[in-house]
Amino acid sequence: MTLLEPQIVPSFVNGGWWSPAGETGAQAVMDASTGALVATVSSEGVDLAGAVEYARTVGQASLGQLTFHQRALLLKQLAQYLNGVKDELYALSAQTGATRFDSMIDIDGGIGVLFTFSSKGRREMPNSQVYVDGGVEALSKDGSFSGQHIYTRIPGVACQVNAFNFPVWGMLEKFAPAFIAGVPSIVKPATPTGYLTEAVVRHILDSGILPAGTLQLVSGSARDLLDHLDYRDLVAFTGSASTAMALKAHPNVVAGGVRFTSETDSLNAAILGPDAEPGTPEFDAYVASVVTEMTAKTGQKCTSIRRLIVPAGLTAAVADAVSDRIGRKVTVGDPRAEGVTMGPLASVDQRSEVLGSSRRLIDGGGRVLVGSLDAPEGMNPDGAFVSPLLLAFDDARSAAVHEIEAFGPVASIIEYDGLDDAIELAARGGGSLVATVATHDPEVARTLVLGIAAHHGRVLVLDRDDARSSTGHGSPVPHLVHGGPGRAGGSEELGGIRAVLHHMQRTAIQGSPAMLTAVTGDWRAGAPVRSDVHPFRKSLAELRIGDQVEAGPRVVTAEDIAAFAESTGDRFYAHTDQEAAEANPFFPGIVAHGYLLVSWAAGLFVDPAPGPVLANTGLENLRFVTPVSAGDGIRVTLTAKRITPRETEDYGEVRWDAVLHNQNDELVAAYDVLTLVAKRQPA
Repeated sequence: MTLLEPQIVPSFVNGGWWSPAGETGAQAVMDASTGALVATVSSEGVDLAGAVEYARTVGQASLGQLTFHQRALLLKQLAQYLNGVKDELYALSAQTGATRFDSMIDIDGGIGVLFTFSSKGRREMPNSQVYVDGGVEALSKDGSFSGQHIYTRIPGVACQVNAFNFPVWGMLEKFAPAFIAGVPSIVKPATPTGYLTEAVVRHILDSGILPAGTLQLVSGSARDLLDHLDYRDLVAFTGSASTAMALKAHPNVVAGGVRFTSETDSLNAAILGPDAEPGTPEFDAYVASVVTEMTAKTGQKCTSIRRLIVPAGLTAAVADAVSDRIGRKVTVGDPRAEGVTMGPLASVDQRSEVLGSSRRLIDGGGRVLVGSLDAPEGMNPDGAFVSPLLLAFDDARSAAVHEIEAFGPVASIIEYDGLDDAIELAARGGGSLVATVATHDPEVARTLVLGIAAHHGRVLVLDRDDARSSTGHGSPVPHLVHGGPGRAGGSEELGGIRAVLHHMQRTAIQGSPAMLTAVTGDWRAGAPVRSDVHPFRKSLAELRIGDQVEAGPRVVTAEDIAAFAESTGDRFYAHTDQEAAEANPFFPGIVAHGYLLVSWAAGLFVDPAPGPVLANTGLENLRFVTPVSAGDGIRVTLTAKRITPRETEDYGEVRWDAVLHNQNDELVAAYDVLTLVAKRQPA
C-alpha cells in the first residue's frame, strides 16, 4: 500500500485488517525531511487478547501441518515476492529519512535474512517437525534405556516489539526464525516508521504465501499485550534499556514464565591497534568504517560506533582524517535529492533527543572536533536534520563517554596507553553488541579480542586483507549471533539455526530405543529393524527407517594389507613393519588400514545393479575402534537411520548407520553413510 495521502495506519489482527473507529488519540507521523504529515497511528480498541488467541489456535494449527523444510521453502518464495515490490518500499523508506543506501540495508537486508534462513533451514534441519540435539546418552548397560535431547516449537506466539530505525529488517530478522520453528508472530513496530512495516506486511499477506494466522500486525500502542501472554509465549524486544526494564518487570515475565529477550542500548567501540599508524591500510580502513557508521542510517543503528579508542597521541590525526572523509563523502539533505548521502533523523523528536544527549556529552567533558550542534545550512527547518559530530574526551575514563549514547551521527574519541588499557576502556561500555579491532598484527588481534570478547556479542577484526570484503562493523548477518551482554540486552538474535531454536523448547526424553526412534524419527541401535528386500532396491517411497542389510564376513589376509599399502602409497609402519607395529601400544602387530576396511564394507553392503540409489555423497562420524589383523574377519550391518526427502527434487537424502564387527563380535568401526535416493523406482 502506498500512502498517497495521510490516513490511519491499520492493524492486521484476527484474520483481517482493522482500523480504529475515529482518530481520537491518534499520533501524527511526519516526513522526516519536510515535516509534512504522512499518516496517523492509533490502536485504540484493537483486540489484543483475540490476536494472541488467534495466533495460538489458527496460527499454530496451520504452521503445525508443515515441516521445517516446507516452511523454509515458503520463506524463499516470500523473499522472491518481496524483491518484486522493492520500488514501492524504497519510496516509503525515503519518507523516514533513509537514503537509498540506508534503504538497501533495511529492505534488501531484511529480504536477505529470509533467503538465508530458507537455505539454512533446508541444509541444517531435518525435513520433519522435531529437531534432534546431540547424540544418544546411554543410561543402561544393556542399551535398553537411553536419553536424547529434542527441540519442539513453543505452543504460543512470538511477539516482537521493534525499534524505529529498521522497520523492515527489524521485523524480518525476528520473523524468519520464528516461522522456521513453526511459531506465529505478532509484530508491533515503532510508530514513527511503522507505516513502512505495514506496507511490507500488506504485501506479505497479499502474496497468499503464508498459512493463516502466521503473521499479525499491531500499528500503534500495545501496552497491555503482555497481560495476555504466559509461559507458552515469547517477547523479542528491540529498543531502549529503560523500556526493556519496564517490560521485564511485568508480572507475566517475572512470575508467569513469558520468555523475554531484549536488544537495547550499546556504546560500541572501535579500537585502533598500535600498529595501525597513519598511512597504513588499517588506519584508512578504520577511518572509513568510523565515517560509515556515523552516517549510515544517520547513525541510528544499535551497532554504530560510539567510542573511538585510539593510541595515545593519535586523536588529532584520527579527527583530521575523519573530518576530511566526511567533507569528501558526506552530503546531508533530503534523501530523495540527487547526491545526498546522509538524510535526516527519523523524527524531530529523535533530533531533540540526539541534540540533548550530545549536550550532555559536552557537559561531561567532550570537546567538539568535527561538526556542531547547529542545524545544517540550507535544510528544511521542519525536517529532522543534524550534522555529523565528533567529540574528544581528554579524560578517557569520563563517565559520560561510557554511559551516554547519542543515537545519531555522533561519536567520541578517547586515547589508551597499552593494550590492557584499551581492553579496560572498551569494557567500560558495560556490555556491547559489537566492537572493531583494526590491526594487522596477529598478537595484537589475539590480545584485544580475547580481552574484550566477554563484553561483546560480536568482534570484527579489520585489516588490509578483509577491508574490502568485510560486511562492516555495523552489519549483523543472519549466520552469526546478533546481541550482547549487559546494557546491550543480554540476549541473542540471529546466529543461524540458533535463532530458530530460541523459539523452541529443548526437552530430554528417556526411553527404549524403539520409543526414541518413534519420537525423533531417527533410528537408534536396538530399535526394530526390517530385513526383507535389500534396502538399496527400495525407493524413498518404500524405504523405512530400520530397513537393514547384514553382510560378511570377509577375512583379511597379509597379502590384502600389503596390496592396499602398495596401491594407495599408504605405507605407514603399522601396516608394513611388524616390529615397529608391535612396539606401538595400540597395535598387536601389522594391522589392516582403516580405509581398507571401510572400502570392503561398501563392497559387502552395496547392491551393484542400477536402482533407486543415485549417489554416495560422503561419510560422517567415522571412528575406528578395534584393530584388525591378518586372519580376522569383518562383517557389516547397514541400517537406514534417517530419511530426508527434498521438497523440490525427485530424490532425497538417506543417512545409513554402518557398523563393522570382527569375528569376536567386537566393534571395529562405526560411521554414517550418506546417499541420494530417488523418490520412486526408475522406469
